[in-house]
Amino acid sequence: MKFKTALILAGGAFGTSIGFVLAQNFQKVIVLVRSREIYDEINRGENNTYLPGQKLPATMKAALDWDEVKKLTEGELELIVSGLPMSAIEDFCLSYREELKGYLDQGTPLVSLAKGIDHETLKLPDELFKTHFDHYRSQLMYLSGPSFAKEIVDKQITIVSLAGENRENLLLTCEMLGTEFFKAIPTTDVKGVLLGGSLKNVIAIAGGIMEGLGYNHNTRAALITRGIVEMLRFGTVFGARPETFYGPSGMGDLILTTTGELSRNKSFGMEIAKGRKAEDIIRSTKSVVEGYKTTKAAYLLAKKMNIRARIFSGLYEVLYNGHDPKEVVQELMLLPPKFDE
Repeated sequence: MKFKTALILAGGAFGTSIGFVLAQNFQKVIVLVRSREIYDEINRGENNTYLPGQKLPATMKAALDWDEVKKLTEGELELIVSGLPMSAIEDFCLSYREELKGYLDQGTPLVSLAKGIDHETLKLPDELFKTHFDHYRSQLMYLSGPSFAKEIVDKQITIVSLAGENRENLLLTCEMLGTEFFKAIPTTDVKGVLLGGSLKNVIAIAGGIMEGLGYNHNTRAALITRGIVEMLRFGTVFGARPETFYGPSGMGDLILTTTGELSRNKSFGMEIAKGRKAEDIIRSTKSVVEGYKTTKAAYLLAKKMNIRARIFSGLYEVLYNGHDPKEVVQELMLLPPKFDE
């Protein structure tokens, strides 16, 4: 093992799967959780709540509080991975600022797995973390890309993007994450990676709706290609590099989430197509459907920044104003054509 100890914040599906990756290179991986049920499961070598049937290494240990984290680390912590969803980042940073600062003061890198845009502040994950830890911005990194948690634990070959400001920290963290089945590619385009990872969830919901309505391959291809065009328009406003949107965190993740059967956002869209209410679907699942709130945030952002985003606006009308998805599709198709430039 090249490294000693890593810490995962939150025991959801994706955080647990990244913990599984790190267990290939670290002697110990600690997962900080709130739920006693998940705590017991991980310490039994599984996470049945979020990854049923998947076995976890014995070197992955759960902790219920920071005292237990300190006891398990037995010294210096070499990496922190935040598996917190967008909705939990602010409260967590406020509640445990001193605990996190203590590790950041030691030079420990922190990687966020969050994908989304805060629908109240319109901030991306980097802005949320920098609000509390701007002094440590060179240690903050953001991972995104086509990566279903179950397939990671199945050791399916997975390539993602890892974005940050400090090249040395990026290369070291990519080494920590590198295995025969998982590879992180470093980039300094933080905004491009975060926008790709956030906005593709919205397109995935639209893809689920289209499939649920009976549309097929032609429609899916149209949605993906027009979706990336609209994502690029957001990128232009934020100064992101266009090529980032054609990499793992953009086109790669977009293709996966609009076509893969394991996509939570696509499944959510298919339920919407059946006539179910968004709030009812959200309440019935333990998993976070990031694309739901991101749809609202992207709609508000497009209005604020004057971004032409017809797919995003159309989906907002379906999810938040109760418009019939078939009618919205027809309206979009009958809009007069415009040059992309």
